[in-house]
Amino acid sequence: MRIPSTEEMKKIYADRRIKIADFMKNSGTGAAIFIDKEEHREPAIRYLTGHPSDAVLLIFDDAYSVLIPWDVNLAKKESFCDKMIPYTKYGNSALEAVKTNLNTNSHFQNKKVELPPSTPYPEFLKYVDILSDCDVRCHENGVHEHLVYSRMIKDDYEIACTKEAARIGDIIIDDIEEKITTGGIKTETDAALLIEQVCRENGCERTGFDTLAAGPSRSWAIHCFPNYTAAKWPDNGLSILDFGVVYNGYTSDTTVTVVKGKITPEQEKLVNLVQKAADDCLKLYKPETPVHDAAAKADTLFAAAKRKMPHTLGHAIGLEIHEQPHISTKMPPNLLFQPGMIVTLEPGLYDPELGGCRLENDVLITKTGNEVITHSRIIRIP
Repeated sequence: MRIPSTEEMKKIYADRRIKIADFMKNSGTGAAIFIDKEEHREPAIRYLTGHPSDAVLLIFDDAYSVLIPWDVNLAKKESFCDKMIPYTKYGNSALEAVKTNLNTNSHFQNKKVELPPSTPYPEFLKYVDILSDCDVRCHENGVHEHLVYSRMIKDDYEIACTKEAARIGDIIIDDIEEKITTGGIKTETDAALLIEQVCRENGCERTGFDTLAAGPSRSWAIHCFPNYTAAKWPDNGLSILDFGVVYNGYTSDTTVTVVKGKITPEQEKLVNLVQKAADDCLKLYKPETPVHDAAAKADTLFAAAKRKMPHTLGHAIGLEIHEQPHISTKMPPNLLFQPGMIVTLEPGLYDPELGGCRLENDVLITKTGNEVITHSRIIRIP
């Protein structure tokens, strides 16, 4: 992908902060606090500034931003904000950082402050105490949740990053297929380590999550445990490989099933059902179509075969591996696919005797329909 210029990146993040500030004005919030730390990761800080690691971020209702990073050298290289202050200046205390900046910042006129909904109650009380002249809020349906739902629609930069992650994931899938046919991959560990190596060689930050590689004796688990072992992979029967790679913060998410050797008629039926669900449900991944409908289609198809899928049909991806919306019958009928959403389509069936089969690809919803940006498949090996 083309790397945006510094000025282009600066505008991307500024535009995002302007949008969240507009919501803050309309909801009567003067300042919103975001905290990323080991105990609780907060993707909003990267979304609003580009900073990829531990920090406190203050956004004011005029879109002015103050970033307080733990690693200021990293922040200077990666982030875009109006003001940056090292976290060490405040004794590595988020409480002190927030207190000092709110009490001295001229952009803080409306004294209503919103904390993340994840804030523990004892910590919330500490903020109430140190911000005694403010209306301190910590609730659902506020600025933080609005940002979560705003991130459902990806901008051009996010789409480009996700497509690059998808492209690199496809390289890995092709490499995996070639190596299992030539004997270059023999175990679950071989597959997982190859993914790690190839993604790094192609400029990825990391894998999107711990790779799941399961041979036929373990593929019946939705998420195998342990994630991978030294067991033979693939072996005769049904094997699963679930992985994602992260490019500039944005992850792909794909699952390949490998069918090796002669399988039973019941296993063949399982595989064919999953493929049919993927093909039929993709037709419903289009703008202005209820998310609910695609999930209901898969459930109906499997129910007719006396099978039930134990997870949702998919979910959005982005800075996190699981984002809103989830492709589920529990979603309200008025939640529609919209252009700019990037969501997985991952029908799967699992049986302790037959093994498991899942087929997962990433789908960009477009103005005219959809674009499947990954190319996972059911791989058959004699």
